[in-house]
This record gives sequence, C-alpha cells and structure tokens, in this order.
Amino acid sequence: MTLRVRVSMSMILLSIMSLLTAGPARAAAPGDVVSAQPTTVYLLPGRLLEVPVNAWHLRYNSTSATGAVNTVSGTLLVPRAGYPLGTRPIIGYAFGTHGLGDQCAPSVSMSQGREAELALVSLFLLKGYAVAMTDYEGLGTPGPHTYMAGISQGHAVLDAIRAATRVSGAGLSATAPVGIMGYSQGGASAAWAAQLQPSYAPELRLRGVAAGGVPADLHAVAQHLDGSADFGLAAAAGVGLDAAYPELDLEADLNDRGRALLADAADDCVGDLSKLAGLRFADLSPIDLLNQPKWLTRLAENRLGATPPRVPMFLYHARGDQIIPLAVGSTLRTEYCRAGVRARWLSLPAPDHVTGAIEGGPLAIEWLALRILGLPASSNC
Repeated sequence: MTLRVRVSMSMILLSIMSLLTAGPARAAAPGDVVSAQPTTVYLLPGRLLEVPVNAWHLRYNSTSATGAVNTVSGTLLVPRAGYPLGTRPIIGYAFGTHGLGDQCAPSVSMSQGREAELALVSLFLLKGYAVAMTDYEGLGTPGPHTYMAGISQGHAVLDAIRAATRVSGAGLSATAPVGIMGYSQGGASAAWAAQLQPSYAPELRLRGVAAGGVPADLHAVAQHLDGSADFGLAAAAGVGLDAAYPELDLEADLNDRGRALLADAADDCVGDLSKLAGLRFADLSPIDLLNQPKWLTRLAENRLGATPPRVPMFLYHARGDQIIPLAVGSTLRTEYCRAGVRARWLSLPAPDHVTGAIEGGPLAIEWLALRILGLPASSNC
C-alpha cells in the first residue's frame, strides 16, 4: 500500500511540474489545419471519371472580414507523380460564384463530378502543380456565406495555400513558389489575395496573380445589375456582405417582399438566383439601400485598387461582359498601373461573362506558369 501511495504521489508531482514548466498553448493561427480527410474528385457527373491525384477535403483556420478567427473548408489536389523541377509549386485557385448554400460549395461539386472549373484546375495539375482551393467563409462550414466580402475571400485564398503546406503526407513545402488565379468572384478573391499578401501572408513566395472578370467596384456592379436579368447576383452580394458585417442589418431595411425573397434565396445555388431576374433594389426596400452611409462605407472598404500588389498581375476581361462591365475591370487596371504594379491587361473579344472565363483561362494559366519558372513579367500599362 505504501509503495502504491508513493507511486501515485510521484505521478501527481510530475503532472504538476509538467503543467508549471510547459509554455502556453499556441493560439490557432491562420492556415492551421483543423482536419484533412482524403477525398476523391471527378471530372464527370455520376462519378464516372476520377481525377488521378491525391486529394484532401480540408478545414482550416482563416480570418473574417472583421478580423475574427474562423474555419473555412476547401480541397487540396496534389499530382501523384513527382515534380521534376525541384520544389512543387502551389496554385491558390479561387472559384467563381457557386451560390449561398453549403450544397453549392466547390468541394461538394468536385466530389460529385459536376464542377466545370475543374477543367481549368486540371491544366495546372498536368504541369505537376499542387492546387489549393477554398470554398470561402460559410460555404461548406457553419454560418452564412459572406459572398463578395473581398477581404474575407482574400484571406481564405491565402490560408488555403498555407494549409496545403501543413497537410501531412501532401509533401508540399512552405517555401514553394506560389501563384494565384481566379475569375469573377474568384477574380476578386485573387486580386484581394494579391493586395493582402504582403501584410497578411508575407512568408508565401508569391510569384504572380491572374484575375479575370474582376468585380473590383461592388457599388458600380450593383448599380449595373439593378433591374437586369442577373439581379440575383447583386442581391446575393447584399446577403453576403450583411453576413460579413452585422451592423448592416439588411433585414431591418427590407420590405415584406424583400425579406421573403432573400430568405428564400439564402441557400440557393447560382442557377437558382435567376428567380430574382428583373427585380430592382427598390422592389425590396423602401429606402435607397446602395446609398446608405453604412453600405457606402463597407462597399468602399471592399473596393479593389487602393493597395497595390507587389507581384505581377495578369488582368483579363470580356468586352461583352454583361455582368461585370468592362469599365470596372479597366479602371482597376488603370489604378494598379498608376501605382506602379507590373500589370498585363487583356481585353478579350468574348461576347459575355462566361465566355470570358473560357477564352481567358488558358492564357492566364500559361502566364502564371512563366512566373512560376521565374521569368520576368512584362507590363502593357
């Protein structure tokens, strides 16, 4: 009995000493992996054609638009073959608009073989690059999707890349050369990642960013979409910004019809937003929402162009873009050029927004590949 008491006391003393001498637990950091579960992605519906890569469904820490720690989901794809040119590069790929509900998340659509943008992602995989893709805040994780809150989206892109380097078994290096690409919502997210990277993720070896169809000025885009066939996108952006910034209190400013319509759209995927086609903000609210001081403040905060990226930028836009006016993209190019950014601008002959992604995507990928190789970027400012 005496021996057992002595052993027990010794164990208690050792436990106390370890608690006294242990340093404080490290706080959750942006890019920390919360979970990384092996998954499978498919190119075709019905899970008919598996993409031959190592794949993980990720949950990782990031930062909201207001600076709070959050958890975001995403997918990491790594080619199974070794990379012959040294350290395997990592591409942060930012998806375009998918919708507001969790079932719309890119991670879900890739696992079901219905992700159109996987065709572009595959071009990176064929080059041997790893691709880290975010679902963005609230799309695939609890809470509402903060759609078009650019600061949150930029953080999510950068932290997906950080998380990729911390996935056990992925074989990726924190010193890997990095590129970022996106179109539409993804274009805004990519540009925000470029602007935020020097202060938020300076350790990433970012070589260049390709951003297409960029909704750089949300106020201008919302005015353009008011009453159009694509008004649902503007309404969804209002829902997303309201989720990011609670003081906007959108519901309080809506009329009964507006509350019913936006509540119904709160978990819609992008194709379902067509139910709002032709509506105006005036149909949803008795006040001029876009010009309320609280909205003007947050819209200005999420306007791209004020902080110049430090890496080369490839900006491309469809001349016939019916959703994001060409002038919005051209203005961003002008502001970046004025600030000394090495910007390459391409105005595409595409007749609409979606065709701009198809025409410009492969060109953007080849431009990024040259930056990954370390070749200098030219500017046509």
